[in-house]
Amino acid sequence: MNHIVISFVGTDKPGLVDKLSNIVKAHNGNWQNSSLHHLSGTFAGVIEVSASESDISALDKALSTIEDLNIITQTTSPSSDDEATSVTLELTANDRSGIVQDISSVIHQQNGNLLKLVSKQGAAPHTGQTMFSAKAQISVNDNHIDDLIQALENIADDLMVDISK
Repeated sequence: MNHIVISFVGTDKPGLVDKLSNIVKAHNGNWQNSSLHHLSGTFAGVIEVSASESDISALDKALSTIEDLNIITQTTSPSSDDEATSVTLELTANDRSGIVQDISSVIHQQNGNLLKLVSKQGAAPHTGQTMFSAKAQISVNDNHIDDLIQALENIADDLMVDISK
């Protein structure tokens, strides 16, 4: 089986996921993973679908017929990295410009690969101060996990890092 990664953005309206899932089903695709979000009046997402090589081309063509969505597709094969361990980081800090760049730079410098990042801003419960929080899934060699955590904690005094495997 090959995979097709579908990314899209467009004005949010009811029925978009139904249209996408109907096209996937009609072309014998198997919806593997997805991340779908409503952001500032837009609907954006990424979907991974597995399908036979013969169905992927037709699936790709059918996706381009959906009005009001800008869609980009990439055909790929699943990969595996046997030496890396997947860890989840929960990060919390005072919000500031450039915090995502600082975090992603440290992950890269410590030979980690950022697999998934979900972040948000919110008010701290007692002070109302704007806080940054994120949950990141990282692929990193077991030998580099401690160095990665230490480097992340050195970004700023207020950055808290919790890790789980």
